[in-house]
Amino acid sequence: MTKRYRLLGPDGEYESLTKGVLGGNGKAKIYGRLDCPSALLALKQGDTYRSHRVFFADETTAISSRHRPCGNCMKPEYRAWKATQ
Repeated sequence: MTKRYRLLGPDGEYESLTKGVLGGNGKAKIYGRLDCPSALLALKQGDTYRSHRVFFADETTAISSRHRPCGNCMKPEYRAWKATQ
């Protein structure tokens, strides 16, 4: 049996044979690295964050899904995003 991953794209969730490279919070509309200290801390604190966890194939997909970069683990990308708001 082949492992499948649930990723988020601009048109909603889909199954992929490839693991996502970015994670995020679907409720807060934020994306970041899988090793983001903020996300890892939130995951340790309980299932609330976990229930909103989403994954993306790449940054372009995260942006097209209307998510913004994390201000902690993706500082340059966040600053660039913030400058456009």
